[in-house]
Amino acid sequence: MDKSQPDGSAGAENIEPASPAWTAVFSLAMGVFGLLTAEYLPASLLTPMAETLRVSEAMAGQAVTVTAVVALFAGLLVPGLTRALDRRTVLLGFSTLMIVSNLLVAASSSMWVLLLMRVLLGIALGGFWSMAAAVAMRLVPAALLPRALSIIFSGIAVGTVVAVPLGSYLGGQFGWRSAFVAAGAVGMMTLAFQWFTLPRMAPRGSVRLRTILDVLLRPGIAVGMLGCILAHTGHFALFTYIRPFLETTVGVKTDGLALMLLGFGIANFFGTMLAGWLMQRSLHFTLALMPAIVGVVALAMAIFSTSLIGQAVLVAAWGLAFGGVPVAWSNWVARAVPDQAESAGGMVVASVQSSIATGAAAGGAMFSLSSIGGVFIAGGCLMLLAGLFISMRVNVPSPSFGAAAQPAVHL
Repeated sequence: MDKSQPDGSAGAENIEPASPAWTAVFSLAMGVFGLLTAEYLPASLLTPMAETLRVSEAMAGQAVTVTAVVALFAGLLVPGLTRALDRRTVLLGFSTLMIVSNLLVAASSSMWVLLLMRVLLGIALGGFWSMAAAVAMRLVPAALLPRALSIIFSGIAVGTVVAVPLGSYLGGQFGWRSAFVAAGAVGMMTLAFQWFTLPRMAPRGSVRLRTILDVLLRPGIAVGMLGCILAHTGHFALFTYIRPFLETTVGVKTDGLALMLLGFGIANFFGTMLAGWLMQRSLHFTLALMPAIVGVVALAMAIFSTSLIGQAVLVAAWGLAFGGVPVAWSNWVARAVPDQAESAGGMVVASVQSSIATGAAAGGAMFSLSSIGGVFIAGGCLMLLAGLFISMRVNVPSPSFGAAAQPAVHL
């Protein structure tokens, strides 16, 4: 399946598999779904969690913050710290951490214990994202990589659709702890599926902690990371404040908001599939087009007075367009740094997690200075700027797994 040398030496670093391992690809998609569901569960369970643990809702919300911060650093550090391990073993370890985290969160008697268990989830989340593109490169031939990545990252959309309503339903019916028990059960199924489908993947080459800096200093990589940050910062500046915007502009109520966000999630799922098709034709076009569409949608939502149905259509278009952004950047990593895809993947993880914090903070500052409409105008302009910057400055190499790939430079 993986045509590397028997000893996993660096000489076979960029040799692609002869045939696709689609069951293994789907097991990774299931892992994405489980991780994203676990990450977002607290968002719909803050009130009962806070009451049970006798803390404020703001404190309970740190369960999400802690996971994101740890994921940021895990994405940067895990490729180096696990450089000597079989990648199959590492991925199974992430699924195990996900199970342990969810079950111990469900059993937590204090907020501090809960936060510590969410650290475990952050390690699994950041580590998995950093390795996703690199592992996909070892499961399918180069020509099928865009399709494989779109399948893997469809788990993001499914997790986005499922996490909030699942947590809300289970929390209301059986208590908030039951939602984390269910997430633990998903983790167990994921671990079993991966155990039977993932092939052995011996470590290739030498990944060191300084490799990330080495990769960042390569021509065009820092510019690409800036494009990635711009595209994600604009989105999170908008999405963080979607509820007050819709409540203000069209007077949407709780049920209506849930349906609109469900529409966003469903469209987001199809967006990942659409991105796979577009990337097979032009990755550069896909990278620039998707944020530009989000920018146009955001400006349309802010400038034009539309009905509730009109805003729902625009929100769905937003979800469709942004669905392609994560998978497109993971594909860019696989092409731009095929010999150090894990390290570059770690940079993407760090970029996205920092964009979440930056976008939310910038959107909040704009909200306080102007209005919620100002947030969407500024965020829309930033997304258009991201699309323009990517189209003009970001270089997208042709797919290559062979000798043309630039060798790693180690300090």
